[in-house]
Amino acid sequence: MSVKIIKASTKDSEIISKLHALSWKTAYKGIVPQEYLDELKYDFWVDAFQNWISNNILTVQLLYRNETPAGCIAYGKARDENYLGWVEIVSIYIHPDYWRRGYGHKLLETAILDMKKRGYQNCYLWVLRENHSAQKFYEKHGFYYNDEECIFEINNQPLTDIRYVLTL
Repeated sequence: MSVKIIKASTKDSEIISKLHALSWKTAYKGIVPQEYLDELKYDFWVDAFQNWISNNILTVQLLYRNETPAGCIAYGKARDENYLGWVEIVSIYIHPDYWRRGYGHKLLETAILDMKKRGYQNCYLWVLRENHSAQKFYEKHGFYYNDEECIFEINNQPLTDIRYVLTL
């Protein structure tokens, strides 16, 4: 079995979008409204990732297992004005067939090395309050909840994101 991580290009946007959708449909079951998850298309994020990658807004690293896309991480300059100079992890998703195999760790490790090379000293991300397995994953890697929250809605259901931070 070979595992490799490559920096994604715009041509990888369909793969990235599909990994996101597959992960959402499994990881957010019971958290995000089921109707939304059922209707979520694999190509939902294609245009967004083409834009973000081509305009250097986000860097995306793709993990392949035996030439099969198994996960991705997307990160870039913080979008929050209160965190200027920070880097934000926008997403990290592993194909559900490959959960609990250390691939999230490998992606996070690769991204953090890249962030440090770029001179970042601090990182943050948002995680759904009800996503306890993701919280445990981030805490295992040194992130901690800083008591900041963001409430948003999907299909009229309020959801809460909580901010996790890490000193690089």
